[in-house]
Amino acid sequence: MNRYGAVAEKHYRHFLPTQYALITDPTVFFNDLGDQISDQIDEMKWSLAGADPADETFMNKLGRLNMAELMAREAVLAELLPAPENEDLDAPSLT
Repeated sequence: MNRYGAVAEKHYRHFLPTQYALITDPTVFFNDLGDQISDQIDEMKWSLAGADPADETFMNKLGRLNMAELMAREAVLAELLPAPENEDLDAPSLT
């Protein structure tokens, strides 16, 4: 399971215990979900990063790509991980 599958499993266990209990094969479910999340983050990251400016330094490019990945991660996780069953739960860091 990739890191996003682990994040998703932790999210479901903590925030969605009822839905988590209904998953017949958590290993397959979270492997597939993790792959889907990873693929969407990678696709969005390159879209957000855009083309390389002609005069961009290595460090500027690194920063631009890292920021694009962080923005993509936030957007994809918000889209693909369901809201908590109980909105009153405090949200711990899942990454």
